[in-house]
Amino acid sequence: MEKTGIIICGSKGRMGNTIISVLSDYSDLLFIGGVDSNYASDETAISPFKDLAELETKKVSAGKFLTLKEALHLTAAIKKKVVIDFTSKSASLIHAEEAALYNVPIVIGSTGFSENDLKTVEDYGKRIPIVLSGNMSLGINVLMNIVYDASKYLGINYDCEIIEMHHKKKKDAPSGTAKMLAESVAKQRHIELAEKAVYGRCGDVGERKKDEIGIFSVRAGDIIGEHKVIFAGNEEIIEITHKAVSRNNFARGAIKAAVWLSDKNKGFYDMRDVLGLNKYE
Repeated sequence: MEKTGIIICGSKGRMGNTIISVLSDYSDLLFIGGVDSNYASDETAISPFKDLAELETKKVSAGKFLTLKEALHLTAAIKKKVVIDFTSKSASLIHAEEAALYNVPIVIGSTGFSENDLKTVEDYGKRIPIVLSGNMSLGINVLMNIVYDASKYLGINYDCEIIEMHHKKKKDAPSGTAKMLAESVAKQRHIELAEKAVYGRCGDVGERKKDEIGIFSVRAGDIIGEHKVIFAGNEEIIEITHKAVSRNNFARGAIKAAVWLSDKNKGFYDMRDVLGLNKYE
């Protein structure tokens, strides 16, 4: 069976390292190389393999690349490959453009995109297959359906608040996952999240409005990722919580997305498409 080559952008980061560490568990995949702008010039020893068979049978080391464009150009002979990108929103926009230029599928796990950024990536999906998700976890994507249904059956009289916790080095807030969970509630309640979201409260802010969705961020230590969705009525409180205990969870989700994309021609998708989850009503 033909193997699929994987190029990882952000290979020196937390998620990049984790994805590389678990790739060996997948017999139908092979790590081509890592892209990272932090590679020193003396580290950029690009392996002289011509295809995946040579990389595997001759035990040639995977390459180290300064840019994705460089990686795609030098591995042009490898026809079946997918890029997995966990970098930053600015870098991911560049990588999506370069992947489209070389007609290579890309999985994007970066967060913090604006509506215009998302539209730009979606347009690239008219040329190549793309999966973009603020969270690659199976559990979180199932949780979005649970939160949607909870909002539906509990009703508007239950106030919704979301608390998310991540490690102190995470740069964007709130997390992409918190936004996804809030969006599931907003869609069910037929309100615009951009108008009704409240990101933290301080000072004399007045009473809570009935249709607010509060989102709060905690940054501390090495917390991998925790999200709590609270539905509070006058007589009871429902809390729905997800805790990530290992980054392997996200890595395996990204790899699952890459495998799923490898046979697609074009399109803009998220993890709910990959997992076959029902879309919201």
